[in-house]
Amino acid sequence: MAHILAVDDDADLRAVIAEALGRDGHFVRLLPAGTEVTEAHCRWADLILLDLRMPGEDGAATCRRIRALTDAPILFLTALNAEADVLEALGSGGDDYLTKPFRIGELRARVAAHLRRQQRTPAHRLVRGGVVFDLAAGTAETERGPVTLTKGEYAICEVLALHAGQTFGKEQLYTEAFGYERAADASAVTEHIKNIRAKFRAAGCEPVETVWGVGYRWKR
Repeated sequence: MAHILAVDDDADLRAVIAEALGRDGHFVRLLPAGTEVTEAHCRWADLILLDLRMPGEDGAATCRRIRALTDAPILFLTALNAEADVLEALGSGGDDYLTKPFRIGELRARVAAHLRRQQRTPAHRLVRGGVVFDLAAGTAETERGPVTLTKGEYAICEVLALHAGQTFGKEQLYTEAFGYERAADASAVTEHIKNIRAKFRAAGCEPVETVWGVGYRWKR
């Protein structure tokens, strides 16, 4: 049972989301516009569903505005699976995305997977490739200090670091990081990896290696 905030300008879709997730025992709060999302909403929500294309303040702008207010997973709802939309959604601080129209079963499964991930509380630290992970807190830092990662970025880093030296294909990495099998999320993983590399490079560390034609691995 979780608190889920769903923000979409489509009233019919909001009703479908509320009914579907309510069936799983979640408390769902609905908003028609990104401008209506407040700090109180961010404190309340365990997970946020956010439409990318909305009049006024679009989903990406809303995500950038609230990302510092919450560490809850933010899943974007996108009308198109265009690369530009994926880059905008994940680049603004989102953790994942669902392409409209989506199946209700997929929505429920994806929400459940992210909530399970959010609730996992391992109790040890890990050092790999010059990066120190606090697996209980879900944080990473280099000798220069903490590296600010979104939930999705951290999940990918943790999987790679826990299996340092092992190469993961994009779809395999998505499944391991988020606990949900889906056939076509290569673009999401690619964008997360790009952001991860930029953040660690700024922190003086480059722990992620590309194995061309195969995938990615973490330096030992």
